[in-house]
Amino acid sequence: MTNPKPHSVSLNAPLSHLKGVGPNLSKKLHRLNLHTIEDLLYFLPHRYEDRRTIKTIAQLPINETSLFKGVIRSADEVQIGRGKKRVFEVLVEDDSGQILLKWFHYRLDWMKRRYQHGSQVFVVGEVKFFSSHREVLHPEVEFYTGNNIPVDQCRILPVYPLTEGLSQKQMRKFCQQAVSLYAQQVKTDIPINLIERNHLLSLDDALLQIHCPDQESNFNLLQSGQSSARKTLVYDEFFYLQLGLALRSKGTQLQQGTAFTVSHRYTKPLVAKLPFRLTDAQRRVLGEIKHDMMAPHPMNRLIQGDVGSGKTIVALLSCLIAIENKTQAAVVAPTEILAEQHFNQFKPWMAELGLRVELLTGSTAKVQRVKILEELETGEIHLIVGTHAVLQPNINFHRLGLAIIDEQHRFGVQQRNELRKKGDNPDVLVMTATPIPRTLSMTLYGDLSLSIIDQLPPGRTPIKTRVTSDSRRSAIIEFVKKQLDKGQQAYFVYPLVEESEKIELKAADDAIESLQKELGSHYRLGLLHGRLQSQDKEKTMQQFKQHNIDLLVATTVIEVGIDVPNASLMVVEHAERFGLAQLHQLRGRVGRGSAQSYCILIRSERCSEEGRQRLNVMEQSSDGFYIAEADLQQRGPGEFLGTKQAGLTDFRVGNILRDAQLLELARQDAFELVKQSDFMDNATYNNLRKTLNQRWGKRLELARVG
Repeated sequence: MTNPKPHSVSLNAPLSHLKGVGPNLSKKLHRLNLHTIEDLLYFLPHRYEDRRTIKTIAQLPINETSLFKGVIRSADEVQIGRGKKRVFEVLVEDDSGQILLKWFHYRLDWMKRRYQHGSQVFVVGEVKFFSSHREVLHPEVEFYTGNNIPVDQCRILPVYPLTEGLSQKQMRKFCQQAVSLYAQQVKTDIPINLIERNHLLSLDDALLQIHCPDQESNFNLLQSGQSSARKTLVYDEFFYLQLGLALRSKGTQLQQGTAFTVSHRYTKPLVAKLPFRLTDAQRRVLGEIKHDMMAPHPMNRLIQGDVGSGKTIVALLSCLIAIENKTQAAVVAPTEILAEQHFNQFKPWMAELGLRVELLTGSTAKVQRVKILEELETGEIHLIVGTHAVLQPNINFHRLGLAIIDEQHRFGVQQRNELRKKGDNPDVLVMTATPIPRTLSMTLYGDLSLSIIDQLPPGRTPIKTRVTSDSRRSAIIEFVKKQLDKGQQAYFVYPLVEESEKIELKAADDAIESLQKELGSHYRLGLLHGRLQSQDKEKTMQQFKQHNIDLLVATTVIEVGIDVPNASLMVVEHAERFGLAQLHQLRGRVGRGSAQSYCILIRSERCSEEGRQRLNVMEQSSDGFYIAEADLQQRGPGEFLGTKQAGLTDFRVGNILRDAQLLELARQDAFELVKQSDFMDNATYNNLRKTLNQRWGKRLELARVG
């Protein structure tokens, strides 16, 4: 297939510019998130069919899609069995044998006109064996005369994702038309040395080979996503993202920040008061943070630490370094319950040091809120802990020196920038207890330096995890009683707060009543879920910490930040409804004391095979990174994160799991290029910077590009 000259219409033009795409078809294409010609060019096939070989009927393998040709010997409607059900059958014959074509859904008058005795047909379909003969259900059929076999079918054909009312034939036609008329407008400005070094094609050639593979194409490479054409498109996409991240990183290093001094005025007294010794991993990460904070440019660092590794105390010590230098610190968490947990942990330590810490969330009373805002602006508050409320435009600091975002995977890049704007290039520290696989980390946090707290505090006993079914409920209840009778405490977690008509799950509100009956009235039960008022959540948590509650019935609001050493049992109801990373976080709520801890994952009787495999991973390992990798493999980036990260994982063609090596390669090349001192001013890269700005400028908030 050869391309004519580039069409004059812009790539951003609506799909109605394509022949055959009217208002009705446009709506159907919109359902596939296809709005412009460029969208269609990058709408890649998800598989291919190799139709280069025409088989005889005798050669057709069972349970495989094949091509064959023949002559119609009969065509009519046939009654099935004794019922009223009918099927339309066409008998096709060649020199080697016969085969039946069948349709269960059809318009009789149209079928009789179409399928005439003696017509020559070209057939594509999956061959099945039924009642001693071979047949093809609802095949693709094209007619031909003489030797004029439809050549367009005798090749490698792309197979696209579809929506209702749209056929493969239509989608192929539109994609081929888009490539033919517009592919030459798609340009890459990646330096020629990188294109040659990585054996990349031109973008228009790559698009042509993806949508219209030629006869000599390697089918196996196409089908596995390893063709040069796909490699070119994926590398191009990854390269521009990594280029943007490299510039963000370089921009931070070039900005003038605050070069803090470490006087140990507050950090040393706090470490002396701690009832435990910092682990070597905590000390190493603190050293990395101190090094960054003492530098003249802003810190931009990510701390990854598995559940219970002690990130919170590292965060507080980092805040104290900022406060020692007469600046303020802010800690932002994704939920009120986590913000409250941090506040309650920080408050007594801060008070002993003679420092002020306040809590600011959406539930903060108006009078209290006004007072906090005033004292933040005057500098009377040294540390503010809060939720998204801290990011509001009317929140002003006297002098913000350090901004910390906890559970970073719940926030987007823009929110990180909003917090940064609250000060004069403050240091930024982001933390996550969700282990992020390297491929995902390179896309979400590619501009950050990385620290990993890879050591748990001493005295932690490994948690014993068991997966069981609801049929063993009586045994589970007896085990819970046994643990509570030993003086231990337990969590009982449910996926929902209220009953849903669509999903028949036990809800926490109802569960507490049935659990009380099952356990007995002498056990003290408490309820915690996201819809409770802030003061009620706090009251319940305090009662649980003080052991005035034996068993806490909760939803996933306890997923992060809850620290009760005496709680040694975690029971998760309908565990298959949770993601692996979420289950790992829930399990991390126990195992914080010296007693043997347990995690019981109860699956429903109708749990799918995929659900069982996911739960088995929890039994096999307590390694957060292993679990996160398995979770990412099973669910993909979007679901793994739970929220869309400012579009950073929404690649058009790249797949960070399948294309991990290309991601690494594109990252190395992009960072190497940005290291050039004249990158921002060299005219050679004008078009490259312009394309970067168009693709990622807004999403990455790149200040000076293009």
